[in-house]
Amino acid sequence: MIQVLSGVWALLVGIVLIMLGNGMHFTLIGLRGGIEGFSAAELAVITSGYFVGFLSGARLTPRLIRRVGHVRVFAALGSFMSAGLIAFTLLPEPWAWTILRVLLGFCMSGIYVAAESWLNNAATNETRGKVLSAYMIAQTLGIIGAQGLLTLGDAATAGLFIGASILVSISFAPILLSATPVPAVEVARPMSLRDLFAGSPLGTAGIFLLGSIYATQAGMGAVFGSQIGMTASQIALFVAMLFAGALVLQYPVGWLSDRVDRRKLIFGAALLGATSCGLGWLAGSGMAPVGGGGLWPLMAAAFLAGGVTTPLYALLLAYTNDFLSAEEMPAASGGLVFTFGLGAIFGPLATGWAMNGFGPFAFWPVLGATFFVLALYALYRMSQRAAAPAEETESYLGVLPTASVVAVEAAGAWAAEQAEAERQAQDDPA
Repeated sequence: MIQVLSGVWALLVGIVLIMLGNGMHFTLIGLRGGIEGFSAAELAVITSGYFVGFLSGARLTPRLIRRVGHVRVFAALGSFMSAGLIAFTLLPEPWAWTILRVLLGFCMSGIYVAAESWLNNAATNETRGKVLSAYMIAQTLGIIGAQGLLTLGDAATAGLFIGASILVSISFAPILLSATPVPAVEVARPMSLRDLFAGSPLGTAGIFLLGSIYATQAGMGAVFGSQIGMTASQIALFVAMLFAGALVLQYPVGWLSDRVDRRKLIFGAALLGATSCGLGWLAGSGMAPVGGGGLWPLMAAAFLAGGVTTPLYALLLAYTNDFLSAEEMPAASGGLVFTFGLGAIFGPLATGWAMNGFGPFAFWPVLGATFFVLALYALYRMSQRAAAPAEETESYLGVLPTASVVAVEAAGAWAAEQAEAERQAQDDPA
């Protein structure tokens, strides 16, 4: 593993720094928005703006890279992102923040495409799985570490936004100084939603619902904490718990994924997510001040609800690939990323509307209901199609929901290669 990482360590360091800055900004929106008096509905629109930009960037960045190259696109998007982070404190208005979030979402999506292209080019068929796993861990650690940095300053001042901007700015140094030129990004034309749904109804519907869940957790978690009176440190811990659970649960879910009917695992993980949301809602209904005994049940609920979200994303990708040919996988990857983006736009809007009308603790019922719908649909699909034999399924590889289509395509190709190698080994044990 050390030998594998020696060739990509600079890229991974850069990714950690980017995620530190981006992770800080996600939570800062909720913290500073509460200080500015923004409503939950306004912050929901601001949150959704990020994913509108993210979806646009996923479509347009490959064209920009083909036109002017990785380095120029990467540097330009980084500059815009760094400037956008500082601009939040200069324009404390919901409409301005929405525009800035669209810009940041576009920039981050493009940065992912460029960085993942370099990363994928640096890997071989033998090392691609380990490189992508290291990339996932680096991203997650960056997001969690960002929450710790938030405790070092005051969200009411410009300091934390400036700090996030600095982290993003310096993150490009190790990447640009170490990355070698790579061929222009060739992203397959996304499969239509109709064809994708026909091939894997559960995969398509599940990815859409999971987009709603992930965006709500990442974007509205800090808003929820701010509105129920959590301190800045408690909010940072709450958001960190949403992502820390993924590091713990990713491996056991992946291990089970290659051994049991994946629909049963999707059902079980979604049901656990729904149950943990119920725990969060019950903990809140009995809480007087947030500092009371209900705080830790809230943290446990965040750990479990967030913990199943990322593994579910990779699980749904793997399940969808089980019913596709190797030639269809690249196009399906683009379709799934697009479907996830659509869910990510609508999820925070629904949650913000509910929180605005029914109070901040509506955060949990909306999340729980979405998990529950996913669980029920998985249960329904079990009655409609026979399970694929475990030995014929594609291998599981953890992929973050924020990954661009480049990483999703690479993960799918790796999974198909691994599964084929395992089948050949079984057919020819000698």
